[in-house]
Amino acid sequence: MGLLAVAVVGCAAQHKKAAPPSGPPAQLLQASRQQLVTSYNDQANSIHSVNASVSMKLTAGTAYAGVIKSYHVISGFILAQKPADIRVIGQAPIVGTTIFDMVSDGTMFHMYIPSKNTFLEGPANLQRESAKPIENLRPQHLLQAIFWNPIPAGSPVLFEAGYTTETHYYILTVAAPGPGAGTSSGAGGTQELNWQIERKIWFDRANLSVAQLQIYDPSGNVMSDIRYAGWRAFGNVRFPEDVVIVRPADDYELRIHVKKLTPNEAIPPARFELKQPAGTRLVRVGEGTQEPKP
Repeated sequence: MGLLAVAVVGCAAQHKKAAPPSGPPAQLLQASRQQLVTSYNDQANSIHSVNASVSMKLTAGTAYAGVIKSYHVISGFILAQKPADIRVIGQAPIVGTTIFDMVSDGTMFHMYIPSKNTFLEGPANLQRESAKPIENLRPQHLLQAIFWNPIPAGSPVLFEAGYTTETHYYILTVAAPGPGAGTSSGAGGTQELNWQIERKIWFDRANLSVAQLQIYDPSGNVMSDIRYAGWRAFGNVRFPEDVVIVRPADDYELRIHVKKLTPNEAIPPARFELKQPAGTRLVRVGEGTQEPKP
C-alpha cells in the first residue's frame, strides 16, 4: 500500500502542469553609463526642498523598542531644504500626539521625545549605537535619501548589468579616492591608488528609475541601503511614494510612505528651529546626561 501511494503521488507530480505566466515579461530598456549618470544627476539637481506628509514605520533588528514600540505605523511630516536643513516629526495615528520631533542643520541634531521628557542633541554624523532604535535615528539619514549628491564630472564610475530572480538592473558603482590616494607610474601607465566604493546606484530596467541607493563607509561597509518605489510626479518633479532606509550598523529600518508632497518651495528658517522645552532632561549624545534645564 505504501509503494502504491508513492507511485500515485509520483504520477500526479509527473502530470502536474506549470501555470502559464500572468502576462508577457517586461521589456528591458537599454541605457549607456553616461545616460544613467546624466539621469541620476538631473534628478539630484531637480529637488531643492520638500514639505511632505508621510506615514512611517520604524523597526529594529530585534523587536520594537523605546517610545515607538506601541505604534505599528505612525503619521508625520518631513521638511527638508538644501544644503542640510531637515525636520522630522512623528505623531501618533488619529490623536496626533507628538512621538518625536527632530531637526538638523548638517552639523548638529536635536531630538525631543515628549513621552520620555527627554531632549537629545549631538553631532549630526555621530555614530553611537543605542538599544533604542529611535535614538539611533538621525535626520541626516533621511536627508541622504531625499537629496542625492550628484556624481562629480570625472569620477570613476563602473557600469554593469545585473539581475535578481524578479528584476533586471543596471548598476553604477561610484568610486572616490580614499585616504592617502595618489598615482603610480609603471609599465601599465599611471594608475590611481587606494580608490574606495562611495555608492552603488541600481536602476530598474523596466523603467530606468532608481530602485536602490547604497552608501558605503571608508571600510567598505554599507552605511545606508535605501530603496525606492512608486515614482510619480509631484508638481513638476518626480519623487518616489515609498522609501525604505536600512541602517545595518544602527540596527534599524525606516519605511516612509509619502501621502502628500510639495517640492521646491522656500521654507522659513524658523521651521527648522527646535528648542529644549523647560524641565526636560538633556542628553548630549556621546557625552552622557545632564540635569534638566530650569
